[in-house]
Amino acid sequence: MAAAETLDLRYADEESDVIRCFELMRQLRPHLATEGEFVDRWRRQTAAGYRLIALWQNQTPVALAGFRVQENLVHGVHLYVDDLVTDEAARGSGFGHILMDRLKEEGRALGLEKLILDTPLTNALGHRFYYREGLLARALRFHVSLTTEAGTAR
Repeated sequence: MAAAETLDLRYADEESDVIRCFELMRQLRPHLATEGEFVDRWRRQTAAGYRLIALWQNQTPVALAGFRVQENLVHGVHLYVDDLVTDEAARGSGFGHILMDRLKEEGRALGLEKLILDTPLTNALGHRFYYREGLLARALRFHVSLTTEAGTAR
């Protein structure tokens, strides 16, 4: 990175910015087939409170996070992080830390007591990052596919 001045942390609230985030989001969500599908999902989720924030370096997103405020009986009202990814070429640069700090600030500013996210059990590097960021594994999430015969996993 040439200089800290080249970094800009801001919401991707315009469709044009969301489209520019597509390739980076695909690193985390490779099942997203097209920009159009991504934008359509972003629109629907935004209507339900989802926000997309990105760290831009020279007008290119190098890290991003999608989050929302949720409420449930287990955690009460909390900040839920749906998506968090740093470009593969920029991992280890501190960009993920910058995003996590901002997400924690967002939650505190809203008066929330918890930030929660899910990550696959296979994401060992992500686990190390989350532990360094002060997140602790407190549960396992179980799910079953409802589209396969007898609920067997694919």
